[in-house]
Amino acid sequence: MKALVTGGAGFIGSHLVDRLLAENITVVVIDNLETGRVENISHALANSRCTLHTTDISQPLSEDLFQNVDWVFHLAGLADIVPSIESPYRYHEVNTHGTVNVLEAARKSKVKRLVYAASSSCYGIPDVYPTPETAPIRTEYPYAHTKYAAETYVMHWSKVYKIPSIALRLFNVYGPRSRTGGTYGAVFGVFMAQKLAGRPFTVVGDGEQMRDFVYVSDVVEAFLAAARSNITQDIFNIGYGTPQTINTLVNLLGGEKIHIQDRPGEPKCTHADISKARAQLAWRPTIDFKTGVAEMLHHINMWKEAPIWDETSIAKATKAWFTQLA
Repeated sequence: MKALVTGGAGFIGSHLVDRLLAENITVVVIDNLETGRVENISHALANSRCTLHTTDISQPLSEDLFQNVDWVFHLAGLADIVPSIESPYRYHEVNTHGTVNVLEAARKSKVKRLVYAASSSCYGIPDVYPTPETAPIRTEYPYAHTKYAAETYVMHWSKVYKIPSIALRLFNVYGPRSRTGGTYGAVFGVFMAQKLAGRPFTVVGDGEQMRDFVYVSDVVEAFLAAARSNITQDIFNIGYGTPQTINTLVNLLGGEKIHIQDRPGEPKCTHADISKARAQLAWRPTIDFKTGVAEMLHHINMWKEAPIWDETSIAKATKAWFTQLA
């Protein structure tokens, strides 16, 4: 077996690379290292079955990289809401056009299966909780829109060119190696750096908003289940299925907190209906939130170089968010 992982030096991608190597699968990693880090896969690169190609998916991809590849896992892309508002064309170029480049290389090389890392942000502010895959699409900002547009390309290429493909709409993934930078990034990266520095946690609003946190190892197993299945042209939610409040996270991490302004366009709750993935992929999450947070604290030194956000720097970094979406 041979697999190709775009974004394989990133957070989820690097864990997927480890898992594939453990299955004795040869792995080709494509990553431009804009947000991915060689350190995430340096141990994997010591294995002769793993190679890294520093390539940008927004440019046409060499078909040579895809030769004899059985599975393509497409995780490369730009995250973060604020930069997508400030630079929408770049997000289209990477997330949407880049996906077409991956699909074209996969089509020409006749890969056997493609699994795409889609985003649950496509649901916007849902009407129904838990939210099923059939919920209306309501993209609130360019990041969400470009990820969803890419998902439609994956489904279309699968239909027209007969590339067996599955899209996994990921909810709030957390775990070791999660991103430490970005313009006011994911809550775990922000909080872990604040805890290391002895600073208060910057809690948005009252902290009672709920997020469907799912641990990275469970997400990796979902990718493997999707690759091994015979299902094609279908979409699955991947979350834990039991949302947690931000205040619960603060209590588990331990420390003081301050409250900052609510952000427009954000749901008060994300809650994945994962019954379809359970039934059709025979997948289920196994790492409960308390266990996952404890594991994050065990690896807290990973965030020692992360930026330390406070009320002032967050307000400055999110100015475009409030200007465009309020």
